[in-house]
Amino acid sequence: MTASAKFTFPEKFLWGTATSAHQVEGENNNNNWSLWEAQPGRIRNGDVSGKACDWWKGRRWQEDFLRAADTGQNTHRMSIEWSRIQPKENLWDESAIDYYREMIRGMISRGLRPLITLHHFTDPIWFYEMGGWQNEKAPEYFRRFAEKIIPAFKPLVKDWITINEPNVYILCGFISGHFPPGNINNFSAANIVLRNMIKAHAAVYHLIHEQQPEASVGIAIHFRDLFPKMNSPFDRWMTRLAHHLFNNSFTDTISSGKFHYGPYFIHIPQAKNTQDFLGLNFYSGNQVRFTLNRNNFLSYPEGASLSDTGFIANEPESFSRALKWAAGYGKSIIITENGTESDEDTFRRDYLAAHIHRLWRAWSNGIPVKGYYHWSLVDNFEWERGWSQRFGLWRLDVETQIRTKRLSADFYEQICRKNALDSEDMATFAPRIYRQIFPV
Repeated sequence: MTASAKFTFPEKFLWGTATSAHQVEGENNNNNWSLWEAQPGRIRNGDVSGKACDWWKGRRWQEDFLRAADTGQNTHRMSIEWSRIQPKENLWDESAIDYYREMIRGMISRGLRPLITLHHFTDPIWFYEMGGWQNEKAPEYFRRFAEKIIPAFKPLVKDWITINEPNVYILCGFISGHFPPGNINNFSAANIVLRNMIKAHAAVYHLIHEQQPEASVGIAIHFRDLFPKMNSPFDRWMTRLAHHLFNNSFTDTISSGKFHYGPYFIHIPQAKNTQDFLGLNFYSGNQVRFTLNRNNFLSYPEGASLSDTGFIANEPESFSRALKWAAGYGKSIIITENGTESDEDTFRRDYLAAHIHRLWRAWSNGIPVKGYYHWSLVDNFEWERGWSQRFGLWRLDVETQIRTKRLSADFYEQICRKNALDSEDMATFAPRIYRQIFPV
């Protein structure tokens, strides 16, 4: 083993974890995902979110925020459940606003800086039944929601994300059918939803800055590093197309106000330059092959290091390419999600070490990274995959709500407290890849 060494991050770097309302609160019964979970075959193993992590009625957020703070984290990303604030089109629940305000105050009192997401996949049933994001009035409805939220929270919150992973929402809801409303290859609807989400983001971006000029506002985009499986013109073309549509559509438009793909041209001038930072959600990279089967064009390279269920590959080089891509927009970057499912936990520690190292390399090469949010604090309901995948630093027993600390939580604590990836911690927690990061 080499002498003790470390990769140190800049002062005031943000270290935290990320959660979303429906995945942790429990008993969210008034949004489109509650309807989706009730439909047979929609969720793996017939799972339902149920109590989730019992943050709402059981107030387990109190102990989970304390866990985050006690392990060296200085920030937390959470989302606001729109259907709780606005249960009906013309009804606002002030008690829900008060409760979220209490949660945010609780976060701050524990030394955690809040990063608040306004939309994380779920829609109120009333909105959903009116056509949701396909409704031409969707941007107006979302702005009305934000008009209620911003004045209530702006004394406590400076950092905002308008919409989480709009590209995933569109892909899974209107192309693959894994999310509500379950459309398959409905490209026309996908185009409408993309336009409406961009308009909604732009409207809320401007609204926040009107009311809170010092605010920092962005989106969280899911970036998938895509590369051709074979060096054939068909695979290369498929890769370029997928990258253009999935990775670039939203971010290009809120950067330049314009985006062109196929027969569609988007021109939304009010969206130009509507991000103060780029929130980057990164999990893995994929090889792409040309096929008409939408469920079979992505795969992992042969021999890739895979998570428990094979859902995620440990591809740190893809993370480096994601960071370079994000830097191309000329904004500061926050890693708003990064993590892996791993109930046994060894894979997670390897994954965490490899990605934090690549993050440091990016920063040391001049890429303006401000923070890192690990997904997630505690095991939670993973959408169409239900409880089959465990992403938490703490293991959750869904029946008893007992949390059990994983070694990954101890490893991440050392990173947060030292503001560095340390060779001694690597030797303790991720010895399998020690020599990859600290060679002889």
